[in-house]
Amino acid sequence: MHSLRDRSAELSRLLAGDLDFHDAAPMVPAHALHPFPAKFPPQLPAAFVAALTRPGDVVLDPMCGSGTTPLATARLGRRALGFDIDPLAILLGRVKVGMLAADSAQATGLRLADRAARAVERRPEAIAAAMGRRWRGQTRRFVDYWFAPRTQRELLALMLEIERLPDPAQRRFLQVAFSSTIIARSRGVSLALDLAHTRPHRAHRAISPEGDLLFEAPPTGRQGRRQTKTIYPAIEEFRRRVRVNAERLLTEPLAPPPTLAPGNARRLPLPANSVDLVVTSPPYAGNAIDYMRAHKYSLVWMGYGVLELGQRRKRYVGDDSLAGIETGDLPARAAAVVADITARDARRGRVLHRYFWEMTQVLGELRRVLKPGAAAVLVVGSNVMRGRDTETHHCLADIATHLGFDLVGMGERRLKRDRRMMPATADPDLESPIQRRMHREYVIGLVR
Repeated sequence: MHSLRDRSAELSRLLAGDLDFHDAAPMVPAHALHPFPAKFPPQLPAAFVAALTRPGDVVLDPMCGSGTTPLATARLGRRALGFDIDPLAILLGRVKVGMLAADSAQATGLRLADRAARAVERRPEAIAAAMGRRWRGQTRRFVDYWFAPRTQRELLALMLEIERLPDPAQRRFLQVAFSSTIIARSRGVSLALDLAHTRPHRAHRAISPEGDLLFEAPPTGRQGRRQTKTIYPAIEEFRRRVRVNAERLLTEPLAPPPTLAPGNARRLPLPANSVDLVVTSPPYAGNAIDYMRAHKYSLVWMGYGVLELGQRRKRYVGDDSLAGIETGDLPARAAAVVADITARDARRGRVLHRYFWEMTQVLGELRRVLKPGAAAVLVVGSNVMRGRDTETHHCLADIATHLGFDLVGMGERRLKRDRRMMPATADPDLESPIQRRMHREYVIGLVR
């Protein structure tokens, strides 16, 4: 692409094409290392990167999630930069784009699991003492509420062994395998149901695969349907995930290697005019997909406290907390939507105002770091608040033009619910707000 006109024309062509990618070739196995809700297909960023940049150009995803854009970018020979405020996202992304000898990683993980199993059987007092040192207060109560006693001992024994590993790449790989035994599409080892879809609730009973009772909550005054979950042995599940994930590691190094780091999309640690393309997917407003709500089930085992994670969550774009939040004026369309929802529910209106204001800051940062004439591609999901569509795609497009971007166009992509983890079942319930708002996405094409 040599001119702004050519770049805009190519971007317009892509936006008018098939953005669903339902019939695309299978993805790189590394994309399946760990469940992550609402991922877009890697073919989507790859299409824009291939068409709008040259080898060696810088492609940024400032809210990179599990690292889909950085991996797709680096496989095309571009320089990939990814930032995210979620520690589990950065951990997963670094494993996804990193190089690690699969045989060695698997052997290390299996030996580690054997040592953990021996510790559980032969040194239960040491495990109990470590448990007492590791957690206090609310974090201790959280672990006790969501994990059966036997599972706690096995998970802690595994994590203690992982933390002793001197090789940081192997340690990260095994932390991801560990996390995927907890945040799992199925066979998860916690007492949480529907954890991978970010809407967890606790099972009333837990049984082993053999049918032995592992946990039963006492009856309460308000009893709905009492749900039972089968809890698989944590160390055995860890072994299984180590074997599976080792087979999904990259087999060739990426050149240049991507850079993934903790970061806030509203304050990027990048110089002005340094990025050739942005491809990103902002979060939904109002925590419609609550990443931290699910990720804390793994992160509490990695040294994070529940209160610390709660404070971190409040800094996420799209969070629904309001204490200490400052907002500013919005362009006419976004202001009108916020006013309409505020009339229906004052608090939800303030939550949406916070979201649009923080996305104004994000878009301002993207305009700052992009080179003149460079493009930004935003994959956006709309939302429903108190029966009113938030028109997120139109509002963000208006905010972007207000900041000085040129709006090239907007494409639409239909989601296949059976292929994409969302916080609702695949059964169509047209009265469900989650179902109504999450069956399509919009791809906004902007040029600085």
